[in-house]
Amino acid sequence: METLRRIFLLPASAVMVILFLLPMMIVFGYSVLTRGAYWGVTLPWSAESYRQVLDTLYLRIVWRSVWVASAATLICLVLAFPMAVFIARSKRKTALLNLVMLPFWTSFLVRIYAWMFILRDTGLINTVLQRLGLIRQPLPLLFNSGAVLLGLVYGYLPFMILPLYATLAGLDPALIEAAADLGAGPITAARRIVLPLAKPGIAAGCLLVFIPCLGAYLTPDLMGGGRTVMVGNLIQNQFTASRNWPFGAALSLILMLVVLAAGRLLPKRAGQLL
Repeated sequence: METLRRIFLLPASAVMVILFLLPMMIVFGYSVLTRGAYWGVTLPWSAESYRQVLDTLYLRIVWRSVWVASAATLICLVLAFPMAVFIARSKRKTALLNLVMLPFWTSFLVRIYAWMFILRDTGLINTVLQRLGLIRQPLPLLFNSGAVLLGLVYGYLPFMILPLYATLAGLDPALIEAAADLGAGPITAARRIVLPLAKPGIAAGCLLVFIPCLGAYLTPDLMGGGRTVMVGNLIQNQFTASRNWPFGAALSLILMLVVLAAGRLLPKRAGQLL
């Protein structure tokens, strides 16, 4: 039986080695080489890229990325939980789930540009507010951290709703009714029954939102206008404009370590908080 199990796992193991382990080894090799004069990398071997990561400027960018990703994850959780509960208890689950997945039918880039048209100085919000006489000058709704946070929440909210719904769909309504019969109010029932049973969905949703938000570069680049630099933008810049491949490779590995740490800590923290 053990031999048969290893045979069946062999294709998946080969894919992981070829598509994950080998590329990571190549990236690590690039990170310990020296920046080329015009492009790429060259000898000698050096750990300068990792020392450069410890610079205060870059640590601040990494911290900003973690903070923005954490804030986006928390906002998604607060918004997604009541929506998932509503969908799970609705008689039109299929229609509501289709509405949740409807944004995936359109390119993410197109949706980001749509938000840019809405938030810009001559966009829908500022135009309506000015015509109503509520403001004289356009509000700075775009090219700031708030716009980046809005774009991340909008883009990844479905990734929080779907795992929460998958968990809450199996919740027995009789448990809520029993809690009400015993004198528990809606808030107490949600805190003592619904939240503990939703732990797997909360942990999965937090991972599915936090990890892509942490490495996002398209949303900060477009909606931040270069003013909100996150670690994804920094890595992309090192491989293109700056042509500092060793430093970009070192940052990529640091980001990978942060993601792996988040993958281990987030489910545990979710369990402790609930």
